[in-house]
Amino acid sequence: MSDLPRKAVTRTAKLAALPLGFAGRATWGLGKRIVGESAEIVGRELQQRTAEQLFKVLGELKGGAMKFGQALSVFESALPEEIAGPYRVALTKLQEAAPPMPTRTVHGVLQERLGPDWRDLFEEFEDKPAAAASIGQVHRAVWHDGREVAVKVQYPGAGEALLSDLGQLSRFARLLGPLIPGMDIKPLIAELRDRVSEELDYGLEAQAQSAHAEEFADDPDVVVPAVVHQCEQVLVTEWIDGIPLSEVIADGTREQRDRAGQLLARFLFSGPARTGLLHADPHPGNFRLLPGGPDGPDDWRLGVLDFGTVDRLPGGLPTPIGVSLRLTLDGEAETVYELLCAEGFVKETVELDPDAVLDYLLPIIEPARVESFTFTRSWMRSQAARIADPRSPAYQLGRQLNLPPAYLLIHRVTLSTIGVLCQLGADVRLREELEEWLPGFAAEAPEDTGTDDGESAEGA
Repeated sequence: MSDLPRKAVTRTAKLAALPLGFAGRATWGLGKRIVGESAEIVGRELQQRTAEQLFKVLGELKGGAMKFGQALSVFESALPEEIAGPYRVALTKLQEAAPPMPTRTVHGVLQERLGPDWRDLFEEFEDKPAAAASIGQVHRAVWHDGREVAVKVQYPGAGEALLSDLGQLSRFARLLGPLIPGMDIKPLIAELRDRVSEELDYGLEAQAQSAHAEEFADDPDVVVPAVVHQCEQVLVTEWIDGIPLSEVIADGTREQRDRAGQLLARFLFSGPARTGLLHADPHPGNFRLLPGGPDGPDDWRLGVLDFGTVDRLPGGLPTPIGVSLRLTLDGEAETVYELLCAEGFVKETVELDPDAVLDYLLPIIEPARVESFTFTRSWMRSQAARIADPRSPAYQLGRQLNLPPAYLLIHRVTLSTIGVLCQLGADVRLREELEEWLPGFAAEAPEDTGTDDGESAEGA
């Protein structure tokens, strides 16, 4: 434990060096311009070098640095291919791994929290971690009743590390912004800071996971491992095997990609409706594909992990989202605009063109217009470029829109999920999920023709 202050100084120094590195590369880029290289080529090289250093540093650290890297990694699809390619592997590593905690430290936490006879709770315990995340690492074990379990052990000082890292990162958020076109980095960091205390509380995480495990216990498509034991700094849950979504993204079959994408969309929209909770950390490291879906052993189910960050939505997703989307698809620009004004997306002091607002929302609207939509990196890049170009109307309009606090986490989770769907390149029947689970989206009762919900959705 005595080496924690020294480690804190080391990690602070690494993060503090990032803006210095950015400045050095900017000087290098200026020199290249002076000798006659084009602004486009120099800019691309500068962005690539900056990104490579950023993810190298984030990959070496736990805490808020890794949390930020994981949150950023789902937007990799928005980057130009020539920039994204060189460090896509580094992004994937951020989703799945971090440097391990020393074994003696792990044992120390378990002894302090589970008691001196903690080993009696397990038939087996693997000292080598099976996975690592931003605030803790997971060990595979066998519980005393014979169940295979995952034991999540929180890093000592994790809260301080999270706050320190995110504080450092927020100081040069402006420099990080250009890495992801159309992504405002500062609010992302601020929102991650706001969630720190909640994520550190394994009691809250156990409650959220238990609620999902109970609701999805007999679900043919989604698997949530049950909570076995919980105390401060330690969370024991049932173990699930499966293919990490990062591996499906890297080299999965077309069938696996499409199935994973469909189930990811289904979980995103069905979770709040069924549990009153929104899983708010949708990076690929938190999902697995498990064999044995409803169509037999060759089918797949989606395993969902890590409920440390959730949005509490007792009534499910807000009805205005579904109503606005349905009216948008019907071309009711004026009505949608009025609804957005009422919800606080447009401030009273601002007046916008309703049709331009609908055009700005295209990334959300387009996949819902058709029966099946193929999410691709190229589509994501085109949408990001459209709203990131200062010369475009979408960019100017985006600066005038407001995001009410109640929608902040929903917005990030939706965009993050779209980012993962684009990484998968999945063909998804998104409209089908919206019809089933999004309040306000399904056809109004007066339009009912007497058919059941399944027939209505099929004809939509």
